[in-house]
Amino acid sequence: MLTDRDIVVKVLAEGRDPANVTAGELAQGEVVTIGADDDAAEILRTMGQYKVRRLPVIDGQELVGIVAVADVARSLPERPVGDLIEAISERG
Repeated sequence: MLTDRDIVVKVLAEGRDPANVTAGELAQGEVVTIGADDDAAEILRTMGQYKVRRLPVIDGQELVGIVAVADVARSLPERPVGDLIEAISERG
């Protein structure tokens, strides 16, 4: 998943011309999704395992939405969300 931050960090900050950079050049890693029926614990596990802050939500082969850390934070107790953010932030 590409974000505005990817464009800022990987294109603009490096002085590259956005008109000459493709989405394929910015993409990295493997595709990670979450199922529409997966629970919050699975969302936390998946985000932590892959160190991602957003996950596409699929129902079968259809994209039905995107869940972000902020969405999880609004619906769960503070502790698990804090642990997740710490795990995601450890870039190693």
